[in-house]
Amino acid sequence: MADLLSVVLPVFLVVGAGYLAVWRGLFPDSAVSGLMVFATKFAIPCLLFSAIATLDLGQEFDLSLLFSFYTGAASVFALGLLGARIVFRRPMVDSVAIGFVAMFSNNVLLALPIMERAYGADALAPNFAIIAVHAPFCYLLGIITMEIVRAGSARPLHLIRVVSAAAFSNAIMIGIMLGFAVNLTGLPIPGVVDEALSLMVRAALPAALFGLGGVLCRYKPEGDAYVIAMICTLALIVHPVIAYTLGLRVADLSQGQLRSAVIAAAMAPGVNAYLFADMYGVARRVAASSVLIGTALTVVSASVWLVILP
Repeated sequence: MADLLSVVLPVFLVVGAGYLAVWRGLFPDSAVSGLMVFATKFAIPCLLFSAIATLDLGQEFDLSLLFSFYTGAASVFALGLLGARIVFRRPMVDSVAIGFVAMFSNNVLLALPIMERAYGADALAPNFAIIAVHAPFCYLLGIITMEIVRAGSARPLHLIRVVSAAAFSNAIMIGIMLGFAVNLTGLPIPGVVDEALSLMVRAALPAALFGLGGVLCRYKPEGDAYVIAMICTLALIVHPVIAYTLGLRVADLSQGQLRSAVIAAAMAPGVNAYLFADMYGVARRVAASSVLIGTALTVVSASVWLVILP
């Protein structure tokens, strides 16, 4: 147990430090916004660019790995949407946002540092393969479903414009696309640029974790307890169980791939889940509370899966 806590707790202590600093007024809320801008629009895109630019695409982009993780993601999106609509009688637009929150696990800010502490930096390659597809997959599924629900029909040109605008205005997705461009073309990265990227990469996760704590301090867990409980159950239990079952019994993943798929699936909803709800102006309180409560519960879910995984 002590070994598990030594892996998981440091990550959440940094998140907790950010939360405490903002709560006690030691770190101003405006500074949190600036820190998160630095982390999510500069440092993390540099981290993902560097990782994907040097990733062995032929080896790491295993369809079995992506199948195991994203079948689970699509399943919890559908279950969250149907549960919100049928069980809790939420409007369809709310239900889509709730499904998105359940689906969008925090792969960058939580899964990467937990995987690195548990298994070492060399174990992260499958995680980067999952992350490379994560935002495009989730936003594509979420935006298309939401636009169809709102418009009452699928208008292909409108959907293409909305999805393209979301893709090309997201710094993380731009970093991923540039990393693919360098990887596929074989363009060399000059040494000076590579050193500068390394400096940014080293700052990415600590700054993002501290900033995440500050962001979570803004959210107040109130109301909609049963809906939030459903989201946390889908995100922290159902998604990793599906990924584990498919990865072990169907896809026959390697030990490293199975670890990456399951730990990534077992993470709480990310801040992007709230941003999606905010973008459409629906289910904001549910999304915010789910991010906060789910992040706290990830201490438990991550520890359990670190015991189960070989």
